[in-house]
Amino acid sequence: MEHHTLLEVFGIPINHTILFWLSVAIFIGTYAMIVAEKFFHRVPAALFGGFLAVFIGLLSPKLAWESIDHNTIFLLLGMMVIVSVLIESGFFSILSLKALQITKGEPLKILVVFTLLTGVLSAFLDNVTTVLFMIPILIGLTARLKLNPIPYVIATVLASNIGGTATLIGDPPNIIIGSLGHFTFMDFIVNIAPIIILTHIVGTIAFIFYMKVRGDLKPKMTDEAEIEELIKEQKAEYDIQLMRKGLIIFGITILLFFMHHILHLEAGTIALFMASILLLWTREDPERIFERVEWTTLMFFVGLFIVIGGMEHTGVFEEVAHITSGLLKEPMSSILILGGLSAIISGIVDNIPFTMAMANVLIDFAKTVNWNTEPLWWALALGACLGGNLTIIGASANVVAAGLAEREGYPIKFVDFLKMGTPVTIVTVVFALALLWLKYYIFGV
Repeated sequence: MEHHTLLEVFGIPINHTILFWLSVAIFIGTYAMIVAEKFFHRVPAALFGGFLAVFIGLLSPKLAWESIDHNTIFLLLGMMVIVSVLIESGFFSILSLKALQITKGEPLKILVVFTLLTGVLSAFLDNVTTVLFMIPILIGLTARLKLNPIPYVIATVLASNIGGTATLIGDPPNIIIGSLGHFTFMDFIVNIAPIIILTHIVGTIAFIFYMKVRGDLKPKMTDEAEIEELIKEQKAEYDIQLMRKGLIIFGITILLFFMHHILHLEAGTIALFMASILLLWTREDPERIFERVEWTTLMFFVGLFIVIGGMEHTGVFEEVAHITSGLLKEPMSSILILGGLSAIISGIVDNIPFTMAMANVLIDFAKTVNWNTEPLWWALALGACLGGNLTIIGASANVVAAGLAEREGYPIKFVDFLKMGTPVTIVTVVFALALLWLKYYIFGV
């Protein structure tokens, strides 16, 4: 049977220009529905946009399936299962109590401890893994203290994206840049890590300032005796054997993440394989474990990946990358232009296809100029990773954190994330790019 798209059925001529602008229109419409969360939930909005592209023939079902980043889906599902087992064992309840003892219920200490720990972990783990690990502890702690968890969750996920920028393995765009630009783990440590350490400090100050202005750092429980009583009351019930098995599998999973380049296995494959081992080993009821999996988050990614895939398939990202390269006229301004545009674009769409397109453009661009283009690779890394803090859909970790918070009864609105994400993104991106510019064109290193 001959295949016809819906466009052909209605006699609409098929050419690259129509498909190009149609993919852009579907993205804009989907994005508008996500923003208008008062009327549309973001999950059906993303699924509608994605499968509208398939329905009208912008993408074939095969291309739509290939547009889904299976590594991300597998990683999310696998780590969600492992985290679900750890929740079942009472592990996060214990950590929540330990955090309560360390911070004594002081909001400022909670903010600093969680953002610092999250930033460090995200440099060496996938951001999604870090968020899946940290957010349940944070929500449990703030809920016990009768604090609003939402600003703390947002601050923590922003810290995760900042910290993940520091290393080759911290964020997917860095892996792409390392691979196509032929940069090593140590190249990132030397060129990016020092900038991110200082940027994280500036970002933390921005979190504190924002939350002080909002009044979110006012102690709700100032009596130390009351805090101690709360610690005594909140005795965690736990299954030590289940916890031990869960932590062993979690530890092995993290170890394998570090070795995935040697093993030639994607992180998602490792996560899902280890999750299946954990379920077999513990003999936990899969239905109960899978009830805690954020299926709505996974479906949101499926829809969004197909929408983004439509633009990637019609050459939108390639066109944007070429336009961007056309603005790079001389070394000094190019860092700021490329980094700034990468941050804006990555805050609106998935940074992975844009980074892939831009990286290939930079390879060709380097052959046409007689100046050192290495700083542009680092500008791309800083912009693509830090720009993910701009909106709630700017990075995978943002979406996962929002899903976890919503499940606990604390939905994070698009506008609420934007209010905190935008100023932090502007401050951190400008600061990081300024440091990169100083490094190369003032100090010459």
